[in-house]
Amino acid sequence: MSADDDEAARKLVANERRKLSATYLNGVAVAVFAVGGFAPFISTVLASGSGSQNPLLVLGVMAICWLVSGAIHSAARASLKGLRP
Repeated sequence: MSADDDEAARKLVANERRKLSATYLNGVAVAVFAVGGFAPFISTVLASGSGSQNPLLVLGVMAICWLVSGAIHSAARASLKGLRP
């Protein structure tokens, strides 16, 4: 194997690791959105009775989760800028 082939293999491995990490981060972002940004809405809508949560509190938690999810997703996208050609 030549030096050029070794360098190409190292770039390929580095790029695949970076893409795998970005995919993991994006999965975390989706989970944060689903659990904290969407599920409370469904729970509040379907809840009945006097024990239901304060809608403003639920909306606040949802908004925070949306922001956190967006930040994690942005970090995943930013990490892909380091891919080597």
